[in-house]
Parts: sequence; C-alpha cells; structure tokens
Amino acid sequence: MTNKQKEQKRMRRAKRVRQKIKETNQNLPRLSVFRSNRHIYAQVIDVYNGGKIICSANDFELKDKKGEKTRTKSDIAFLVGELLADKMNKLNIKKAVFDRGFYKYHGRIKSLAEGVKKGGIKV
Repeated sequence: MTNKQKEQKRMRRAKRVRQKIKETNQNLPRLSVFRSNRHIYAQVIDVYNGGKIICSANDFELKDKKGEKTRTKSDIAFLVGELLADKMNKLNIKKAVFDRGFYKYHGRIKSLAEGVKKGGIKV
C-alpha cells in the first residue's frame, strides 16, 4: 500500500467519524484526541459556543515520581484520560462525544478513552 493510499484511507476515516459525530451529537462537547509519536493530547471542545476549548490534558502535565518504573505509552495515555476526566468532573461535565479523528480505536486512543470512562465520564 502506497503512502497516497494510506493517506486517502485516513482522510475517509476522519470524514466518516466526523459525519457520525454530527449526526448523533445532542449538544454535547467533543473530546478530541491528537497522537504524535511521543506524546498524546486530549481536549474538550464546546462546538456550539464557537468551538471554544473547555479543558485539555496531555502527558506533560503528569508528574514523574522518582523510583517509579518507566511506563508504556498506552499507560501514559490511560493516565492522561483519567486526568482529563478529573478536570471535566470539576467543570461538571458528565458526557462527551469521543472524536478519534482518523485514528483507529486501538492502542493509545483506546487507552485514553478507557481512562476517561474510568474517571466517570460517559463517552
């Protein structure tokens, strides 16, 4: 599979995900995820009030403790999800629509979603 074909598949997947969000959205904020090779970022966007970012979390906010074992990227994504859920609970947000973009629901994206769910947010 060439790079062009991969890019086309990603764009089709992103379009399909965003369309599904628009169809099923009931005035809920959107939980958007970005994943790079080293880091993961998540933000909650209020789509109906001009696309303002309500809160965000990333792996830079996690404090590393001395003597702690190194964590995998999936473990870090899970902790970022829990951190975001705590911030959402403080702002009294209990539901959100999960926008994975063009990423497959697998690995770090899945771990982040599970962390948010464990934090008490219905996604």
